[in-house]
Amino acid sequence: MQSSSTSTIADALTRAIVEHKLLPGTKLAEQKLADHFGVSRTLVRQALFQLSQNRLVTLEPARGAFVATPSVDEAKQVFAVRAMLESEMTRAFVQQVTPAQIQSLRAHISAEKKAMDRNDVGQRTELLGDFHVVMAELMGNQVLAQLLGDLISRCALITLMYQSTSAAEHSHEEHAAIVAALAEKDETTAVRLMQEHLLHVEAGLTFDRELPTSDLSMALSSVAL
Repeated sequence: MQSSSTSTIADALTRAIVEHKLLPGTKLAEQKLADHFGVSRTLVRQALFQLSQNRLVTLEPARGAFVATPSVDEAKQVFAVRAMLESEMTRAFVQQVTPAQIQSLRAHISAEKKAMDRNDVGQRTELLGDFHVVMAELMGNQVLAQLLGDLISRCALITLMYQSTSAAEHSHEEHAAIVAALAEKDETTAVRLMQEHLLHVEAGLTFDRELPTSDLSMALSSVAL
């Protein structure tokens, strides 16, 4: 297997988490990961430490690394931060929106729809989260894009743990409505729709669900390196 850098390993594990292939609480055995990626355990350990900094992985002394299991309080705090950031992002986006930006967002929404039509859960999940990051990237704000990317990765864990039913179709429709308001330069409506969208996602969470389990090898078998 080709050599993998620390960032490649971290990116692959993040993608597996975001696409709901690695579930909360899954033990991330260093040797098993090293064998899968064809690297030393040192590189794996560095990647796991990097993910622990992003709160996607929990490192427990004498027990090892596990996919994080966000608490109810943490879940609510993540959505509160997203609401603050994304409300202001939407407001700023309207004030500098261009036809090219709207075209890019509509292309992204089209990709969401195709993934939903194919019932491609992994791709659909990734695209629905990426919509928010794409808005920041189109504004040229890489710091905001990185912050949102980290928050949305954490949200992927939260929705996996606590989402009672799939809200994918509603999220897609709400994204389309947000873009329509952006295209009209309707700041008030666009901000309201973004706030309602995030509230709807949070409202769809059920905080008394039984924690799912997963197998590391099976989760990584479909992750491209």
